[in-house]
Amino acid sequence: MNDRIVRGTAANHQIRVFAMSSRELVEVARMAHETTAVVTAAMGRVLTAAAMMGVMMKNENDLLTIQIRSEGPIKGITATADAFGRVKGYTHVTEVELPLNESGKLDVGTAVGPGVMHVTKDLGLKEPYVGQIDLQTGEIAEDLTYYFATSEQTPSAVGLGVLVNRDQSVKQAGGFIIQLMPDVEEETITKLEEKIASMRSVTELLEEGMTPEEILEELLGDFGLEISETIPAQFYCNCSKERVSHAIASISREELDQLIEENEPIEVKCQFCNGAYDFSVEDLKEIVK
Repeated sequence: MNDRIVRGTAANHQIRVFAMSSRELVEVARMAHETTAVVTAAMGRVLTAAAMMGVMMKNENDLLTIQIRSEGPIKGITATADAFGRVKGYTHVTEVELPLNESGKLDVGTAVGPGVMHVTKDLGLKEPYVGQIDLQTGEIAEDLTYYFATSEQTPSAVGLGVLVNRDQSVKQAGGFIIQLMPDVEEETITKLEEKIASMRSVTELLEEGMTPEEILEELLGDFGLEISETIPAQFYCNCSKERVSHAIASISREELDQLIEENEPIEVKCQFCNGAYDFSVEDLKEIVK
C-alpha cells in the first residue's frame, strides 16, 4: 500500500507539517459507497484531512471525527480517524451530478453547500472536545484552515485534492497541513505566506504524481525541512456483527418484536463501509433476551 502520512518540521521547529498520499483509501471508500465523481472528491478530501488530523493525537484509543451537515445536494459527510493513519467515512448522499466549476474542476463547494462542520476529539476524557464552525466555502481545505484558526487558535494552511478518472475511479488523492508553532518568528511567517501565495494547487502537484515527501519539499524545501516520521494509512472499519447487534438492541422493544413476528431475516449495513450483516429470526430473539 502506497498511502502514507509524512510528518515533519521546518524552520528550526517553528513550523510543523503533515502531507499525505491517499489514493488507495479514497478508492476503497468510493467502491464501498459507489459514489459519483464530485461526491468522491468531497468525501476524499474529508477522509484525507481526518487521517492527517488523527495522527496529531497522541494516545492509542484517541479518535477524531469530522462531521459536516450541509444544505448542498451531498447533505453531509462524516469521517472518523485514529492516531495510526486508519480512517473511515461516508456521505449522506452518494450520487450527485453537477457541471464543472469555472476552473473546469469538480464543483465540491456547490455539492457541499453552506452548512456546519464539527470536529470532535475523543481523547478518553469525561467529555470529548468539540469545535464547530460555519462552512466558509464548502471546499473543505479552506473550511479546515478557518477551523484551525478559530477553534484551535493555530494559524494553518490546508491543501486537499482528489482527481477522478473518466471511469469514476480515483486517479490521485492527497493533501497537506502546515501549522505555525507558538514561538514562530515574524520573518518566518512572512516568508511562508509568500511561498503559499505563489505555490501551485494540490491538484496540480498530484497530477504530476508528486509523493508526500516531494510536496513538502516543494513547499518547505527552503525552510530546512526535516521529515521525522512516515505512517502507513488505510481505509479501515472496525465494524463487526457483534457491534451491529448492539445497534439493533438499541431500537425499541416494540420494533424488535414486530421484526420477529414477521419471521423474516434482516440485513443491516454499516454506514461507514457498507458491509452487510445478516440476522436470522433466532439472532433477533437472542438480542431481545
